[in-house]
Amino acid sequence: MFSARPWGSLSLAPYFPEKSDLDEHIGEAWMSGSECVFADGPFRGKKLGDAWRAMPPEWTGTGISRSGLFPLLVKLIFPEEKLSVQVHPDDEYAARHEKQAGGRGKTEMWYAIDAKPGAEVMVGLKAGVTPETFRKAIADGTADDCLMRIPVLPGDAIFVPAGTAHTIGPSLVLCEIQQHSDLTYRVYDYNRRDAEGRSRDLHIEKALEVIRFGEQLGGKVEPFKVARGGVAKTYFVACRYFAIEKWELSQRVAFATSPERFEMLIFLSGAGRMLCGKDTYSYFPAQVWLLPAALGPYEVAPESPTALLHTYVPSDLKRLERMLEQRGASKGAIARLVYR
Repeated sequence: MFSARPWGSLSLAPYFPEKSDLDEHIGEAWMSGSECVFADGPFRGKKLGDAWRAMPPEWTGTGISRSGLFPLLVKLIFPEEKLSVQVHPDDEYAARHEKQAGGRGKTEMWYAIDAKPGAEVMVGLKAGVTPETFRKAIADGTADDCLMRIPVLPGDAIFVPAGTAHTIGPSLVLCEIQQHSDLTYRVYDYNRRDAEGRSRDLHIEKALEVIRFGEQLGGKVEPFKVARGGVAKTYFVACRYFAIEKWELSQRVAFATSPERFEMLIFLSGAGRMLCGKDTYSYFPAQVWLLPAALGPYEVAPESPTALLHTYVPSDLKRLERMLEQRGASKGAIARLVYR
């Protein structure tokens, strides 16, 4: 599902070659939205939102609730201009004030698939910014001067917890993994107007209620990387909503799902085959795969060097911390990777 945005691109090639020379600016490709349709497997042709409500525990996992929306929203983001200066509420605020919009907050992580020289994002408030000074900056049109600038290179990851003021700059292609929510409070939109001269709505009062002032969380991730068994795994971040790793492999490697949870594979580069029992499927970049919890053993067989993001909803962050420690991560590294 593709979403038009005033800051988006007129070409999504090479990720979606059919989306070139567009008539409108496309900012986001939703890869696991409720309206997204399965391309293969037993749910082929069905929308994810409909299939999710009907999935048995063998698909969802014994530790995952099927109530509400599918828990993870994966997007590819194509900014040609800055996004608005914005913030997302947390679950508590959303449950109290945004029931009509689903009542779910929004914590997210961005992975830079591509970044041209000079690309940057702005995440978190600078030291000393208060609600009063931020409100004044909004009125003056200098809101982004209050944010911390982060240069971005391909392969970087940025964690954006709910309550963190932020914007994304141009010259990037990002993969965003987030809670399944579209709640965004804009505070400044660079005076953009649509073809009819209308500006997008701002939500300054709500934003000031949810923005984290003082000590900031998130920002650029300091990953932990370990290579074993033919695959290099880079651990980015884990929180109650998602855990995210990058896998890089150039030879056939065996994996296995956990009965507790479904897993998702987001292919970034390379091509090859997925071997699931007696079934074989081909994979390519810009594909998102949903693996059922009861799948068990499966293999990724690259025909060219492959990089992918592996994500899931963790049921036990302490267990994840122990696993990272067993693989050689220091306590300091673990504290920077796991958010409780």
